[in-house]
Amino acid sequence: MAVKKEARLRGRFKEDIDAAAQRFVASVPFDWRLYKYDIEGGVVHAEMLAKQRIISRQEFEKIKAGLRDILAEIDSGKFKFKLELEDVHMNIESRLFELIGDTAGKLHTARSRNDQVALDMRLFAREAAGTVIQALQAINTRLVDMAGKNIKVVMPGYTHLQQAQPVLFSHYLMAYFEMFSRDIARFESCLKRINVLPLGSGALAGLPYPVDREFVAKRLGFDSVSANSMDAVSDRDFVLEFESAAAIAMMHLSRMAEDVIIWSTREFGFIDIGDAYATSSSIMPQKKNPDAAELVRGKAGRVYGHLVGMLTVMKGLPLTYNRDLQEDKEGFFDTFDTLVPCIEMMSGLMASLKINAARMKYSMQSYILATDLADYLVNKGLSFREAHAVVSRMVSYAIDNNKELNELEIKEYKGFCERFEGDVRSITLQKSVEARTSQGGTATDEVKKSIEKAREIIRGY
Repeated sequence: MAVKKEARLRGRFKEDIDAAAQRFVASVPFDWRLYKYDIEGGVVHAEMLAKQRIISRQEFEKIKAGLRDILAEIDSGKFKFKLELEDVHMNIESRLFELIGDTAGKLHTARSRNDQVALDMRLFAREAAGTVIQALQAINTRLVDMAGKNIKVVMPGYTHLQQAQPVLFSHYLMAYFEMFSRDIARFESCLKRINVLPLGSGALAGLPYPVDREFVAKRLGFDSVSANSMDAVSDRDFVLEFESAAAIAMMHLSRMAEDVIIWSTREFGFIDIGDAYATSSSIMPQKKNPDAAELVRGKAGRVYGHLVGMLTVMKGLPLTYNRDLQEDKEGFFDTFDTLVPCIEMMSGLMASLKINAARMKYSMQSYILATDLADYLVNKGLSFREAHAVVSRMVSYAIDNNKELNELEIKEYKGFCERFEGDVRSITLQKSVEARTSQGGTATDEVKKSIEKAREIIRGY
């Protein structure tokens, strides 16, 4: 079965498009959300055409009024998108013809759908990146606030998911502040390359009209105009950069979610997730499931998938525009729609945590101070490798004798190394933390410095 289409949209074709083909090629089911950017770009483009006397001032005013009316119709839900018109651009143009007649046809002067859709995507991406940055700034603000309130809490730090050395819980929180700060920097950097105007490139070769691209760039808030028309209509690097930055941010969120999931188990008991961010079991009344964190962890995969999918689309495309580029939208939209709620979810979840400082402290056996014992011997004159070997034998001995290191007698210590003295008993969890005074370390004063520095950064958000 064939479906009829308006002559001006089918052009040279003698046959109407097949219904199945029409459904297959149509992008309006998802690109409709570009409508406000398409209309914004159309108004400024028409204004430029009038400024350059390519169309009259009266024609511009008529086009602008028609586009504003369409914007109001879509915003109010009255506008009916038509599948047979393929995409958001043709839906808007067709409605403009209905509202203002043949003057609507002048809007497409000095413009191709190729540079038009590139413009719309950049406008969307610019706003999306700004929204992501704001969400990341919000979670960073919350983490710094939490770090300041928990500056005295000591917890076990892990490598290989084995207790390694004691650290401040605030130090842990500030590690994620650093991760999200890098995410912010990535999106800010991405914004610089998003904010380049492609409109005015035509289909691929430029335009035979006296257009003023700098005027359009200024009116639409772009920092610069594209330097090569062929690149401009086929470039989706900004989409890939956004999705790459989003994938890294989701990885950070997933790691945080994993910590929360593990620490909220009864075996760890370090934290309790707020009831608003947990669910119960359908048959086990005692359960408190960290579903929100688990979903954040799970959703990282779909964001990775969109990045890999778009890289795969781009890798084999000859210059310039190819319809494959239509595949840039659904994954991009879903990446944005996934990332922001995940950031907001983890921000709220972290704020809901109840920290069990006593349980954290209780969980740390004296073996976690083994490195401090080695450092003690270094200060007594041994090389670190010698000290490491001595303490390794001590740990093995203590385990075999079902003892903690701090339960060994001084004579037992001396049996491993004569340089041990009674002052070895002064090694404690808190002193271990406070000994890490190197820049960026977990000593209280260092963490306080990092918190204050972070607060200065936040004040600049």
